[in-house]
Amino acid sequence: MTSIAGLLLALGGIALPFGTWDHAFASIGHMAANELVYWGLVAAVLCYVVRIERRPLASIGFKAPGRRDILVALATGILIIVLLGVIYLVVFPALHWDETQQLRTLTVVPFWLRFISVVRAAVAEEILFRGYATERVQELTGSRSVAGVFTWAIFTLEHLSYWGWHHLLVAGAAGAMLTLLYLWRRNLWGNMLAHFMVDAAGFLLG
Repeated sequence: MTSIAGLLLALGGIALPFGTWDHAFASIGHMAANELVYWGLVAAVLCYVVRIERRPLASIGFKAPGRRDILVALATGILIIVLLGVIYLVVFPALHWDETQQLRTLTVVPFWLRFISVVRAAVAEEILFRGYATERVQELTGSRSVAGVFTWAIFTLEHLSYWGWHHLLVAGAAGAMLTLLYLWRRNLWGNMLAHFMVDAAGFLLG
């Protein structure tokens, strides 16, 4: 029961439209407050693991990364960046899809706040989707495949509200690679590194 409640906290919490409720893009203050909400959710889940479940954070993938973990994470991040480049530069134009409006909204955000958002996305989404959810769903179902597919699907759909239906291809491709990385290495630090690389390439270097 504690794992089910934890999944409701982790996946249900991150699925809530905090940005809409808080009118996140109304001002810098609203955007900063929105970030704090997500950091609060991460803290709540970590406290839940330690205080309620009485389990170590290693149970959700917080393990010291080895050299191979880092190298695999770097390779995965590069591969995802290349894959998304193909999607944006080849697939999107061929299908007449466009995310200019959404990207324009994000790029006017000050760099320091975009940096915080990129770090938060890498930390929060990997903890909630890959670390906690994958581990607990696998424990409940006894299947790593079910855990991987379930958490990948929830992660992909979570991007729908802001980006629109066509972004499911982007989130789905990146999410699949990050899910496979976690199922292989079971190391959250590596996943966070790969995730940060991808989002930084899209939102900080552009």
